[in-house]
Amino acid sequence: MFSLKCFDYIIIEKPKIESRRISAFYIISIDGEEKKFKLIHHYPERIPKIDLFAKLMTITPAINYGLFTPLIYFDFPLDERDIQFFRDMMEITARDIFVNRIAKKTGFVKEEFIPKEITPKMAEPMAQIKAEEVIHEDIKFEPDYKKCAVMLSGGKESLLTYGLMKEIGCEVYPFFFNESGGHWKVALTAYKWFINNEPNTRKVWSNVDRLYNFIESSMRILKNIRKPKAEVYPIRLFFFEHYVFSFLPLIYKYNIGNILLGNEYDDPRGLSYEFHGISHFYAVFDQSQYFDKYMTRWFEERGLKVRQWSVVRPLSGLIVERILYTRYPTLFRLQRSCHSVHKENGEYVPCGTCFKCNGILTFLLANGIDPTLIKYKPKHVDTLPERIKEGKIRLDKDELEHSLYLIKQKNPNFPIEGKPHWHVEMLHFDDRNSHFDNIPEEFREAIYTIFEKYTKGYVYLKDERWIRISREEALYGV
Repeated sequence: MFSLKCFDYIIIEKPKIESRRISAFYIISIDGEEKKFKLIHHYPERIPKIDLFAKLMTITPAINYGLFTPLIYFDFPLDERDIQFFRDMMEITARDIFVNRIAKKTGFVKEEFIPKEITPKMAEPMAQIKAEEVIHEDIKFEPDYKKCAVMLSGGKESLLTYGLMKEIGCEVYPFFFNESGGHWKVALTAYKWFINNEPNTRKVWSNVDRLYNFIESSMRILKNIRKPKAEVYPIRLFFFEHYVFSFLPLIYKYNIGNILLGNEYDDPRGLSYEFHGISHFYAVFDQSQYFDKYMTRWFEERGLKVRQWSVVRPLSGLIVERILYTRYPTLFRLQRSCHSVHKENGEYVPCGTCFKCNGILTFLLANGIDPTLIKYKPKHVDTLPERIKEGKIRLDKDELEHSLYLIKQKNPNFPIEGKPHWHVEMLHFDDRNSHFDNIPEEFREAIYTIFEKYTKGYVYLKDERWIRISREEALYGV
């Protein structure tokens, strides 16, 4: 009988709150033997001691493991709304993990655990969710909607987000999350600049990456989890909201009303969002519009009233790079969008050959930007066509073809032909991934005024075709 069971249970103990630190033990049981790991969050400054926030940041990593254990137990009282959040996220994430990490092979799940026949039942989490006590735990918070927290990763979207919100007059707080893994190397170049130039910069250190490795190293279904230069995680797909929840003490302390993540446009055409009757998000659920809207509603219901959204959602990656380079050149030089940044001569540089680097190099060349400005080497540019021909690039089809078309216009010797798709240089709206109301109304006009200087108009996806719409329609909806 098909089974993905790896644990007898997962127990999360009551978090301990100190003036600058929040910690809690994760206990996993395998064949009757228990193993423990202490999850830690550390803050360079004093934080308000609020149980609710400590519980949320502590439980969220476990959302990834509902497919693999019959029980997840919170050894402390938990609000009914927080349990429902956990259950909702676990069910959607389980489907995404089953489809995109198990059924579609990634090299991490052992062959004997990949089913030959797929049924929707297989993607349902096996975990029952229980807490020591189900309670009602209110919190009151009146946020200031002129204050914006930007989750800074060191990539182009988050850097552009900071530049945009700062320019239109918001009080911006760059938030850096050091998760003790390789991603911190990606963020480090930007963090060093921000800590010296932006007084609102804040950081949280956590060992959550080690927690994920601790759990996944113990999963009998997995192999090669220490695979070098892996471009996907072995099993986990839900982690962005753990970053956000880890900053809740600072969001509360500084009265911040907006949380912005750098989620750009994804073209939904040609995608079914279904696999053998299982609905899924192609492994990017917690970067989707659906997720942002869920979280904004949930924060409202929870009494926090914080809004979660993305200012770059109507933009293709090509345009993100264009605006960042042209309008915010200092920020542009900080970006490190690479799965395998490494140190050379005292600074972190991109590997130049991974899927992410290949996408960035393509955007830069299409915009006529010198890749050496952000530490790529001429050899990375010279060998890019070979890697594109081998399929080592993950861009929407039109975005790739149009970028190649632009490169060819600038460099006739470039060996790959492209094809023009002018919508790629426009602001995108559709019913699935880019609603008209994603950007709060009070910011919309100022943001679009900036975007208009680097784009060719507004388009809306209707019946699988792009149609032009007016500025007024984009501002207020078709």
